[in-house]
Amino acid sequence: MGGCHSYPSATDADTKTLQPSDVNNEKMGINNNNLEERPYLQEQHVCQRITHTDMFALTALPPGIDRAEWLASNTVAFFKHVNLFSSALSEFCTPSTCPTACGPGNTIYVWIDDHGRKLKCSAPLYFDYAMSYIQDLLTDEEVFPTKAGSAFPTGFVFLVQKVFLLLFRTLAHIYWSHYRETLSLGLQAHLNTLFTHLTLFCQLHALLETEDTEPLRDLITALGQQSET
Repeated sequence: MGGCHSYPSATDADTKTLQPSDVNNEKMGINNNNLEERPYLQEQHVCQRITHTDMFALTALPPGIDRAEWLASNTVAFFKHVNLFSSALSEFCTPSTCPTACGPGNTIYVWIDDHGRKLKCSAPLYFDYAMSYIQDLLTDEEVFPTKAGSAFPTGFVFLVQKVFLLLFRTLAHIYWSHYRETLSLGLQAHLNTLFTHLTLFCQLHALLETEDTEPLRDLITALGQQSET
């Protein structure tokens, strides 16, 4: 399973056993599509949404609801939506089209193994491992308990932050490397709505650092301006 299916890769990094112990990013190389422009910032695309629902009402912690429970339920929901969306584009995300897991601004995402080694790999493999890592967390009763009265573990918020970092990177790769395919499938309004909801949720609940969202800061600003109009 995964946001992009795993395909055989000719790179050495893809043949290694990767452990989803940590994630990091570096500025290096070029983006997959060599795009000088950013079509997702064009006015005719930025303005497209599938709903005009008050996003603040959807993301704010409801009165009387435990914060950990609210984070947990939304983490599960966002994972399902992002995984479903990226799966719809998986046929376009292969080791040949996406030899690196990249985002805007020549950002390349690398996996870090249990020994602290940075391992560059193709986008399909990176996001397959990312989605598998998240799935394992969500189905772990010690991390995301489902039984009444069960307590969330120490460090729960840190794990939620890691999940949303991986989800954000998945969407960043889609915007950067697969936006034209998104347009051809008529999914741009869904992508904008999902991205706006996710980034606002992260902002309200302090789940991502400024440096994490920097690659798409221009889009976050543009979508925010559209929300105010």
